[in-house]
Amino acid sequence: MYRLLIADDEPLEREGLEFTVERSMPGIFRFIHAGNGRKAIECAEEHRPHIVILDINMPGIGGLEALRELKERLPDTRFILLTAYDYFAYAQEALSLGAKEYILKPAKREQIIGTLKRLISEIEREKQLRAGELELRHKISQLMPLVENELALILMVDQTADSTAPQLSEWLDFPLDQGSAIVVAFEGHPSLQEKKKIYDHFRSFVKIYSSGSIVSSLIDHHLVIFVRKPLSMGENDWRERNKELARQLFELACKQTGIQAAVGIGSLRKGEEGFRESYFEAVFASTLQEPGEAYCYFEELKRIGLPNDTGPISAAPQQSYVISALHRIREQREEQTLTVLGRAKKYIEERYTDDLSLEEVADYVHLNPHYFSKIFKQEYGETFIDFVTRLRIDKAISLIGEGRLSLKEVSFEAGYKDPNYFSRVFKKITGVSPTEFRGQQQ
Repeated sequence: MYRLLIADDEPLEREGLEFTVERSMPGIFRFIHAGNGRKAIECAEEHRPHIVILDINMPGIGGLEALRELKERLPDTRFILLTAYDYFAYAQEALSLGAKEYILKPAKREQIIGTLKRLISEIEREKQLRAGELELRHKISQLMPLVENELALILMVDQTADSTAPQLSEWLDFPLDQGSAIVVAFEGHPSLQEKKKIYDHFRSFVKIYSSGSIVSSLIDHHLVIFVRKPLSMGENDWRERNKELARQLFELACKQTGIQAAVGIGSLRKGEEGFRESYFEAVFASTLQEPGEAYCYFEELKRIGLPNDTGPISAAPQQSYVISALHRIREQREEQTLTVLGRAKKYIEERYTDDLSLEEVADYVHLNPHYFSKIFKQEYGETFIDFVTRLRIDKAISLIGEGRLSLKEVSFEAGYKDPNYFSRVFKKITGVSPTEFRGQQQ
């Protein structure tokens, strides 16, 4: 039910308007009456009406003055101005103040009802638009952590030349110009429930403390935060900021999870490959954190000399930990890819007779079309088009075998709108035309 405020200094005018509206639009409005401009403002603030009908000529605060004040306080409310005088200046000012209609008394029923119906339609459209925007924001909020995790995994593991990292970084507004990696490694092997709790706590904290960052899921027993350095920030300030973030992460691990953690900070690096190098440095540093310290900074390790070894990271005794983590990352990526492809395959099998495109399926599973096309062929041994074509032709063969439908009807049922094109595709796949195939079956 909509709230309709009628403001007029004549009680008979207010009651007459209410009677007219209620008779023509029963049960649509809850009516609120005001006898002057001051009362109209008070009632509007209290009841927040959807629509206000204001008489211009009221004692004290007039209709135009009330409209001016109410429009500021209730920007979404619709206003209709009533007046017994046909003054162009009144109408011009009323419309400039945001009134939706300027109606002369005595108001005609058709004009009042038509205006109210039009305003209700506007309100409903805006309500649907807001609901759609909220739903979109909700979906994006659910999708963003997945996109973040995908980019984090790409930065953690070597990718092929057609890496989607640049596109993902653009979506996330996370340019891969320069930044560092911070790794938080937890003792033991947290359960799935503990992993989700840890991820939720750390991602929420990082987003508040450092908005220019992405957070990976908890893989094996560590997660990584990639932090982008603002171009305006000096390198010394950047190092101190990372140290403070690492200290905060260490304290968060102790207080929120109750699991002992080690924090490693990688060097400031540039580009996609640079972020990956910083990640390896952070992993390595996390294995060398001293008891009682909140973090270990790789750059400081380089200055004081690496323990037991002055060679490259790959030669360190802690190499097995890095390799183990990488194996687990690759396994998780393969599991995620198979899950996504399984969903895509099921989606295709349910809709292959429709006008289905590769872009539509890729969008359904939230993948770049080029990347989806590549991994689909790798997994199933045929392209998306070949897969759909095979399903359609298999369907056509089955229908022809049943003998219930004409070949034209078979074409439509199999997903082909053009029977001639269907015949060419069928012959290309089976070696015979649909007519010849039907003859062989008889």
